[in-house]
Amino acid sequence: MADYNKVGLLVLSGNRILFCRKKHTTSRLILPGGCIEPGESPMDCLAREIREELGDVSLSRVEYVGTYTDRAATDDPEVFKSLEIQLYRGDLAGEPVASSEIRELVWFGPDSDRAELTPILVNRILPDLIVRGLLNWPAV
Repeated sequence: MADYNKVGLLVLSGNRILFCRKKHTTSRLILPGGCIEPGESPMDCLAREIREELGDVSLSRVEYVGTYTDRAATDDPEVFKSLEIQLYRGDLAGEPVASSEIRELVWFGPDSDRAELTPILVNRILPDLIVRGLLNWPAV
C-alpha cells in the first residue's frame, strides 16, 4: 500500500491540463484532488477536494482513467514516500479559482516546462495519456 492514496482530476481545455500549485509541501504542479479519508469513496473524495481547491464549480461527465503509482513530490530530496493516484477525467462548469491550500491554478500545455511537474505526472500519467491518445503531446 502507498504512503499516500489520492484521487486526482484530469481537466482538459483544448490541449491543456489544469494543474494546481500548493501553498506548502511542494512547489511542483499537481492535479486537483487529494487524499482519500477513512470511509470515503474515491468519488466522495473527488467532490470534496474539488470544492475545497477550485471553489464554486461543479463536475460532470466523470470517468475513470487509471491508477498510477510513483514517488510522492517533495521539495526535500531526503524524503521518500510512495503515492497512488486514482485518476478521473471530468468537465468543470463555472470558473475554477485557487482556494484553500492552493496558491495558483495553471493551464499547462505541451510546450510548458515539464520540470515543474511531479514525478508521477512525468513518469506515469503523461506518458500513459499520450500513448492512449488522450493528449496530443510529444512523448515525455
